[in-house]
Amino acid sequence: MTALPRPLIQSLEMLAATAEALELGQDWIVFGGAAMAVSGLSDWPVPDIDVLASRDVAEDLIEAFGGRIVAPKDQVQFRSALLARIDTTPVPIEIMVGLEVMTDDGWRPVRFHTRQDRAVGERFVPTAQVSEQAQMARRFGRPKDILRADALEKLSA
Repeated sequence: MTALPRPLIQSLEMLAATAEALELGQDWIVFGGAAMAVSGLSDWPVPDIDVLASRDVAEDLIEAFGGRIVAPKDQVQFRSALLARIDTTPVPIEIMVGLEVMTDDGWRPVRFHTRQDRAVGERFVPTAQVSEQAQMARRFGRPKDILRADALEKLSA
């Protein structure tokens, strides 16, 4: 495993410090590539940091970072009640509220039932446990997600 890129560490520290300062509690979690990187898959590129949050937490983070609400590009596979982007951090942050994924059974909510605070620099970042991250990656079903799920399962084996 290689070390996390400095811009990713800086951005995650900024996110965690802001969440702590605003006393946002546990109504947010980092998922996707950034969560996988801090869980041990640090060789994979992380173009942005995905955050799933409650509406109140999302609004607080958007305001704190000067983020903007964006219109989703494509709602074929994923959709959310709110999607915001923060470009004031070294690695951009995307915040989602009410994220859903299209499955064979229709739209299903993306929810994480486990939580593990992972050390990143001087802060802690909440992610799901590795096994749940792998399950969610399989549920997302894109080729890159399946590869990531395989790699995550090797980490937890």
